[in-house]
Amino acid sequence: MNILDQQIILEFFRANYELFMACVFLGTFAVTFYLIPKVLWVSKERNLMASVNERSAHSTAIPSFGGVAFYITLILVLSILQSMRLTFVGNHLIAAITILFMVGLKDDLVISTAKVKLVGQITAALFVIFSPELDLTNLYGFLGIHEIHPLIGIFLKGFFVIALINAYNLIDGIDGLGAITGIIISGVYAWVFYGTGQPYYVLVSLSVAGVLTAFLRYNFGRRKKMFMGDSGSLIIGLLLAFLSIRHLVMEPNVPLMTQGYDPGNRLLFLGCVLFIPVFDTLRVIIIRKINGTSPFSADRNHAHHVLLDLGLSHFKASACFGLLNLLIISIYLYFSNKLDQLWLLFLVVFMYAAAFLLFAKLKAIGRAKASSAHASVGSDVAEEVKV
Repeated sequence: MNILDQQIILEFFRANYELFMACVFLGTFAVTFYLIPKVLWVSKERNLMASVNERSAHSTAIPSFGGVAFYITLILVLSILQSMRLTFVGNHLIAAITILFMVGLKDDLVISTAKVKLVGQITAALFVIFSPELDLTNLYGFLGIHEIHPLIGIFLKGFFVIALINAYNLIDGIDGLGAITGIIISGVYAWVFYGTGQPYYVLVSLSVAGVLTAFLRYNFGRRKKMFMGDSGSLIIGLLLAFLSIRHLVMEPNVPLMTQGYDPGNRLLFLGCVLFIPVFDTLRVIIIRKINGTSPFSADRNHAHHVLLDLGLSHFKASACFGLLNLLIISIYLYFSNKLDQLWLLFLVVFMYAAAFLLFAKLKAIGRAKASSAHASVGSDVAEEVKV
């Protein structure tokens, strides 16, 4: 493709920007919706099913290769966008996604060690954090911090990418939760980047939303049911981290959401947009430390387990988390132009603390309910013995 052809395509793109947005969302939805049944058929033919254990939220073996459809669709879209030369960051993103897809697919097939997964995540993160368009050298006044050393920025970005990849992977424990959370986060980012005139990032956000929306049909399905698996959750987590960092490094003179928005509050905004994965990860780590177990040990202390133990279905539990995330974002946006930074920080901390207390109370209710049910069963057995 020569320079003239690229200019013609770019002019057509700019003249039909909203049409491209709709096409990207519907296109990624359609391709993913078409591919998942094919992947499902191959998985069943080759008996590639997710095993059931004591921590599983499902009782039957289900294929966990939704990430294969994710990867094909996202690479196709990113390659097309890259041919338009909207940005040079696309090459880095394609490489990072490919690495994590390979790591996740291996784990879905034969189970990878934590060390192998961490090395893969670090390697993928390097492609993102060293991208010139994602340089982090200023926090724009967050807690009084402005310019920071580039090495500190690299460390913060690397920690952020790896932490969010794993946080998103952790919440993918029940049907719909990972997808609904990803749709909300990517949808908010699409709105932000649209309002700030960043078309490439709008289209990437819509691609993630389109893929996950199509996946919901099969994640909640009964006969045709699919999990995204590590191959899916790792690359979606990477993309959400990529979009989050892009939001963080935007120029301060770019208008965002509401007039008077302070760029120094971006970390607080991210804390609300990413509330579900961040809250659940912090909660699990704190509980495990209190119990004296490793923060990396597996258990049933996730927030979604609390709702399941209360008797909620997967759909209702996932919907509750989605509504909670939207509520947190809405509260922040309402007060973002009314409070100064310290009060906003207090508000965000208060919302996290309130969520911790709420789920502690719900867990206690769930335990009491389980104890009552166990006592009732014991009483029935005793009566039968008497008879």
